[in-house]
Formats: sequence, structure tokens, C-alpha cells
Amino acid sequence: MISKQDYRLIDLLRRNARASVTDLARALDLSRSTVQNRINRLEATGVIRGYSVDLGGEYSRSLVEAHVSIKVHQKLTAKTNSELEQISQVAQLYSVSGEYDLIAIVQAPSLEELSAVLDEIGNLEGVERTNSSVVLETRFRR
Repeated sequence: MISKQDYRLIDLLRRNARASVTDLARALDLSRSTVQNRINRLEATGVIRGYSVDLGGEYSRSLVEAHVSIKVHQKLTAKTNSELEQISQVAQLYSVSGEYDLIAIVQAPSLEELSAVLDEIGNLEGVERTNSSVVLETRFRR
């Protein structure tokens, strides 16, 4: 079971995964060992799967991002997913309901590279069609 304190801990880690256990304990009004034990348990049970880099500053602002809806031949879904995972510019891949089967979040340093990646995705075996939307502005991200 995940307790109310666990939810608060997860929220703090989502805001700053590099926060020290001491700072987390202070924010939660718990002992350092209690917080460390909670983190260990959340990791062991798979609630916390890992930690990642949140790109920021000038680098993040310089990336061009697109949301790419992808229609896939059903018999080739696993192969297509695997091939999409190998494209480093595909930051995230979601399986969705509706007209399209997948949505890929693609990030590239320029419109030219984004265009090349979109062509690469469209040419993958199993991809029937794609529809891309370039992100103009990110209002907020959690």
C-alpha cells in the first residue's frame, strides 16, 4: 500500500529527484532513516522505477518537439515499437486508443533534423501513416 506520506515523497522526488534524503525528511517531518526506508521500498516494489534527467535552460529551449501520431499494421506493432525505441530522438512512446495506435514525442535540435526523423519514422516497416504536430510552446510540464 502507498501511504499519504509516500504520495508526498513521490511528489517531492518528481519536483527534484536529486534532493537529499535529509532535505526530503525535513520537508516530510520524518526521520532520515524512515525516508530512506520508504524510498528503498518504493524502488523495490517498482513504484519508483528510476530517475531521469530533466533538461532545462537554453538547451531545452533550443530543442524542437513534435507529437507524432502513428498508425501501425497490427501484426508489426512489436517490431515497430522496437524500431522506434532505437531512434534516439524519440523521447517517449505511448500506445493510445482511437484512429492512431501510437503517439511518439520526438525532440531534435533543428527543424531539419526533426524533418529527417519524421521521414525515418514514416519509412519504418509497419507504419501505415503518421500525423505530426510541432509544439510551438510548452505552457508547463510536471
